[in-house]
Amino acid sequence: MSHTQGLVDISAEIMRRQGVSVDQFRAVDHDIAPGVWPDMREHGFETDEWPELFERVSAADILVLASPIWLGEKSSVCTKVIERLYGNSSQLNEQGQYAYYGRVGGCLITGNEDGIKHCSMNILYSLQHLGYTIPPQADAGWIGEAGPGPSYLDEGSGGPENDFTNRNTTFMTWNLLHVGRMLKDQGGMPAHGNQRSAWEAGCRFDFPNPEHR
Repeated sequence: MSHTQGLVDISAEIMRRQGVSVDQFRAVDHDIAPGVWPDMREHGFETDEWPELFERVSAADILVLASPIWLGEKSSVCTKVIERLYGNSSQLNEQGQYAYYGRVGGCLITGNEDGIKHCSMNILYSLQHLGYTIPPQADAGWIGEAGPGPSYLDEGSGGPENDFTNRNTTFMTWNLLHVGRMLKDQGGMPAHGNQRSAWEAGCRFDFPNPEHR
């Protein structure tokens, strides 16, 4: 049983009720090699399921990373996924921008120890650094009392009934939907000023160059 999955299910159901197609996978169920290259089989690993999983990630307009809290941090599994996302981040879209431009990111966190905001800060910073657009209030989570105690789906935890968590999860989901729709309707992020291909071709987008006044 995944306690984090219990919170993911709430967000996913809201999306489905709006006609959004939802695809999910648990990274821990797959043989994902560590590293920061698109296919680690080309760098010494015998197996790596990430290239196939990345096809599903790259098909998504909205990406929600979900993680438990381990020792106050996001899980090592979540870290590995972010590192593999980073390995694909140099790819370009049809407009010559980095591949994740025009896509929206958020995160969900559960645990029975402190760390929701810390984990969210790390995940959301990583996603925006890779090119994802982060809406307002793009995270939500649940933790129990400080110290050892019940997890989200444990009987008597109060997690599924927690109004604060349910409100934030709902707001997060709708903010992802709103910003995702805005970007989709506008054809993604405007390309001027952020095209790596144009920069490499010599375009400087009004960058002040004292040698060319």
